[in-house]
Amino acid sequence: MTQLKEPRPRGLRRFAIDLRPLAVPAYRRMWLGNGIAMFGMQFTAVAVPVEMYALTEDSLWVGLIGIAAFVPLLVFGLWGGAVADARDRRRVLLATSAVLWASTLGLLAQALLGVGSPLLLLVLVAVQSIAFAISSPTRNAILPRLVPLDLVPAASTLNFTTYTAAAVFGPLAAGLIFARWDTEVGLPIAYALDAVLFTVAVWATFRLPAMPPEPDPDGGDTPRRAGLASIVDGLRYLSTTPVLLLSFAIDLIAMVLAMPRALFPEIAEERFGGGAAVGWLYSAIALGAMLGGLSSGWIGRLRRQGLALVAAVVAWGLAVAAAGLAGQLWLMVLLLAVAGAADLVSAVLRQSMLLVYAPDRMRGRLMGVNTVVIAGGPRLGDLRAGAVAAGFGGGVAWVSGGLISAALAVLLAVVFPALLRYRAASASGGGRG
Repeated sequence: MTQLKEPRPRGLRRFAIDLRPLAVPAYRRMWLGNGIAMFGMQFTAVAVPVEMYALTEDSLWVGLIGIAAFVPLLVFGLWGGAVADARDRRRVLLATSAVLWASTLGLLAQALLGVGSPLLLLVLVAVQSIAFAISSPTRNAILPRLVPLDLVPAASTLNFTTYTAAAVFGPLAAGLIFARWDTEVGLPIAYALDAVLFTVAVWATFRLPAMPPEPDPDGGDTPRRAGLASIVDGLRYLSTTPVLLLSFAIDLIAMVLAMPRALFPEIAEERFGGGAAVGWLYSAIALGAMLGGLSSGWIGRLRRQGLALVAAVVAWGLAVAAAGLAGQLWLMVLLLAVAGAADLVSAVLRQSMLLVYAPDRMRGRLMGVNTVVIAGGPRLGDLRAGAVAAGFGGGVAWVSGGLISAALAVLLAVVFPALLRYRAASASGGGRG
């Protein structure tokens, strides 16, 4: 068992991002590999819609890309969690990494050959989404096997911050490619960069130790098959665990009611004349989350994590509502960045609570639920925002969503106080090199 104890940081160091998990070699390799791979994936995330629009000149086809990615996440997210609990997680990651890699190479090949098929693009996106839906719960579930339990919040923060930074800088780098070359040249370059950078994640996964299912110390059965019964067992466990169930519920409230993303084009055009304003709005939440992560050293030292989670969700809703009232672009971006920082805190706390609270035999399935919630919440939020805006206007849809989200988060916490009473576990797990 690895113990990584250091003196309590003082002064500004208390707020700097906690880097102690990087002292664990296996985690350090996975963090590096996943971060580089996530940066590379942004090239494909930009290239696919660019190619689709170049082929069809129709935004409807571009919108179908989201459906092609979202449906497999819903269908395979829960099953992927069951697979993570029933199989050696290292092998699951290697298998899904191979599928992800193959689909990226397929995108590269069709771009080089000039196939020009919108349907093929949708199929390859769907294959990528299937592999991601299975690998994501597994990748998150292994975290307590890599670092001590008291470092899980710090490791989660490092992961979220790195992924957010990739989401900020990756599209910018992809934009430079398409600014320099036309699609005939730029598309193969973007897909090739993704394929090359993904090799680092494959290397990091290959270096992991074997991670077969662990026996349940409380006498529960470790699942032998990743079937429907295993998924139902995981959902049954979640339904009898108020702390985790409430953490999912409060996140859905935040994302479904207060996510303003679908309103950005309308608000940017009406208030700021369009142009670069919409780009600033789309990047503001991610920028805030990234900056929040860089100053997140205090998160890992929180003991009353349930109370802090509720406070973060309330702060998210209020910041979003305030941003909807802003009449200056800089103020709206600033308030959205504050909301993004609050969202990072809530995401880290929710995942840390799940990984520490749940037994290892359940972590994969619960991370599968987490994947579905993370994928589905914002998209349902887009639908809600668009529907309310159609009836009452973008400003009303934006501000009301934030205020209602904050109010319902408080109400949920008061009516069901289990979340407010939750405190961080003091036990330490083992780290592996």
